[in-house]
Amino acid sequence: MAIFMKASLPGMTTEQYDALDAELQSLPGDTFAGCLSHVCVTTDSGIEVYDLWESQEAMDKFGAVMMPVAEKQGLPATGERPTVQQVHRYWLPGS
Repeated sequence: MAIFMKASLPGMTTEQYDALDAELQSLPGDTFAGCLSHVCVTTDSGIEVYDLWESQEAMDKFGAVMMPVAEKQGLPATGERPTVQQVHRYWLPGS
């Protein structure tokens, strides 16, 4: 079942986000397997990330790869877990 995830990352800059994304994109294999949609927006306090994942397992697998990279880059830890909700239905325009 698809899930929707929202992560609030206060103190994170767009430059830090871009550096994290670039390193994740450079890893071998499909680091983002199971991610159906991804959006990053800026806020007054940092950034927010919104993802649509095909399953909790796919999101967890990504997190296991992403977290060590974020820690290595010294990104600010929020202490706040992302909000995760089951999706009733989704569709992608043009599909």
